[in-house]
Amino acid sequence: MKLFVALAALLATAVAIPLDGRITNGEVAEVGQFPYQVGLSLEFKEGGAWCGGTLISDRWVVTAAHCTDGAESATVYVGATKIKEEEPGQHQIYVDKKDIIVHAGWDASKVVNDIALIKLPVKLEFNERVRAATLPKKDGRYSTYADDIAVASGWGLDSDKSNSVSPVLRYVEQPIMASSKCNIYWAGMITDQTICMSTKSGRSTCSGDSGGPLVYKEDGIDYLIGATSFGLALGCEKGYPAVFTRITAYLDWIEENSGVVNK
Repeated sequence: MKLFVALAALLATAVAIPLDGRITNGEVAEVGQFPYQVGLSLEFKEGGAWCGGTLISDRWVVTAAHCTDGAESATVYVGATKIKEEEPGQHQIYVDKKDIIVHAGWDASKVVNDIALIKLPVKLEFNERVRAATLPKKDGRYSTYADDIAVASGWGLDSDKSNSVSPVLRYVEQPIMASSKCNIYWAGMITDQTICMSTKSGRSTCSGDSGGPLVYKEDGIDYLIGATSFGLALGCEKGYPAVFTRITAYLDWIEENSGVVNK
């Protein structure tokens, strides 16, 4: 996974510990449990990489800038739980680089504005396996989500001993950490544009989960509150908080570039 190694090297120059793009010790997802989850097989001039993403409409996907920056194309897996075999209801959609929008303020050296959008070439038909997550309501009054339980999902490494992404979709449910507590671990890297998840008991996102969803469920609605950004390259089971791009900080940007908004 050259993408994540490169990111770790860049970030290691700015902080005392190396980082990674980073589900360890998670549960196996049931079919249709996370209909908003997509997988991304990304092609670069120097090779390929795997990331996650989230449907926010029948045409748009939110993911991470560090996943898509420089990508020549992407194959978007929708309706999938297994990514190494065919399954009913799974579709793979090719997207050209012209339909990949990386935030103009993305800075790999500082890991800021780690967000991107992908426009699908055709509208999806929603069903029990394919459905968008809901953006937080755009009203200027946003929860910090501190201590709330959220769920992260993806096909990332299922343990620190793994050397390839998981063939099946997995998830963890963990509490959101207050930014002040998270910054004790990440030494000033946590801002109003990021959100942290506790990884106690080694339950965490990991390499291959990048760009994927962090979701808070309220009254039966799946609200997208984060996109997987980074974690500790020394190991996903070490207890360091996993860091996500905070979606409420980018609602204007998402609306401006995709037209998707929850008013």
